[in-house]
Amino acid sequence: MKKRSLNGIILILAAAVSACGGGGSDSGGSAVIVPPPPPPPPPPPTTTCSLLNRQNFAGSVLNEWYLFPETLPTALSPSAYTTVGDYIDALTATARSQGRDRFFTYVTSIQEENAFFASGATADFGARFAFQGSRLFVTEAFESAPALAAGIDRGTEIIGIGTDSSNIRLVSEILATQGSAGVANALGPNTVGTSRAFRITDSSGARNVTVAKAEYAISPLSSRYGVKIIDNGGGQRVGYINMRTFISTANDQLRTAFADFRAQGITNFVIDFRYNGGGLVSTAEVMGDLLGGNRSSSDIFSVTRFRASKSAENKTRRFAPQPQSVSPVKIAFISTRATASASENVAAALVPFLGANAALVGSNSFGKPVGQIGLDLTACDDRIRVVAFATENAAGQGDYFSGLAGTMRTTCAAADDITRPLGDPQEASLRAALDFVAGRSCTPIALAQSAQSTASGNERRLLPAPKNASTAQREVPGLF
Repeated sequence: MKKRSLNGIILILAAAVSACGGGGSDSGGSAVIVPPPPPPPPPPPTTTCSLLNRQNFAGSVLNEWYLFPETLPTALSPSAYTTVGDYIDALTATARSQGRDRFFTYVTSIQEENAFFASGATADFGARFAFQGSRLFVTEAFESAPALAAGIDRGTEIIGIGTDSSNIRLVSEILATQGSAGVANALGPNTVGTSRAFRITDSSGARNVTVAKAEYAISPLSSRYGVKIIDNGGGQRVGYINMRTFISTANDQLRTAFADFRAQGITNFVIDFRYNGGGLVSTAEVMGDLLGGNRSSSDIFSVTRFRASKSAENKTRRFAPQPQSVSPVKIAFISTRATASASENVAAALVPFLGANAALVGSNSFGKPVGQIGLDLTACDDRIRVVAFATENAAGQGDYFSGLAGTMRTTCAAADDITRPLGDPQEASLRAALDFVAGRSCTPIALAQSAQSTASGNERRLLPAPKNASTAQREVPGLF
């Protein structure tokens, strides 16, 4: 979950402009307004955006707002670091070693972040990638993006990567010699026109395809499988939502979907967050309200707590049922390691009210119960996303750094079966979720299970990640 972006550190009380929360790299807070991207500012004086000034700005933000001030070094010269990001990583090293800030504090581009949260704008192939051992697969491909147009979709295996068909290298070879970072580098920078030749295999056989990165907008709810009503047998119908990311364009999509569920009397739901790295907290609150038709306006959705010196910023957010809100009897939340931040916040918020009738299905989530505010050095297009607060649900549960499996009253272990489309009732995680809703038994997720493991315990599906991730890559895990 992330919280607020401010046009300068002194404007924290007056200029909240964006909030988000994301998957191994972000967190959440209160409802906010995301403005359209501002026009490019005039070139700043060289001294204003010198590396030292930018580093000093980042340091001042952390010194004033960081949630774990006791972990910050008493003195750390920025001179030994060649980027703002490296300096931030050094400042947060102690909290990271404690598992409380796993690169959640970082510098990003104001304009790029605003554009993504307003519309899902990004520039890449439009596919999520994941490793399975020494093999690389596509777990999801986005509509209107280049990968899907080239015939690459969920379940496609990427055997090799090259800049053209004459120099394709095997993924297994790249991994063996350069590790996962080598694969991320082979996929190329996120610039429009960057082209790669892939050797792929799927149900149609093996072949080479060439794909160029392009601009497009990620739809938070897929037009193919984002919203469904599934016949679960015995006359039971289940509302299914596959939520990719929490951005502002999701709000009306969610309202439309839940209005239909309500009109059809649906009371059992599967919310598929399996790759949802988080996003806008305001959208998470919309989703909570839409799932809160049987909640009163006095019921607590979440509590936000800052460090002691910033306790005036603490807030309690209560449910606000909407005309489209449904009244759930059971909800299954599908989760993987990529499920984080705002998506975890929505699931945790329902636990005190649904108890054992809310289940975590699949594998353990990422574990990110902290959130960032964003403070801007506008002239340099720098936004410092700093972990500044923790969140709790109505029962005071919020210390789930190891994932939600220890917080949810019910869990059901299941694999993420990429051989079947998302939204397919026979896909393993969705099948387990539907079984839970129907009252059938399941095997719990082991609390000792790594959030990176699948239900079988003998696979590790890790995500390639570039060193300098874009906003979209932070919020949409595995994206290239």
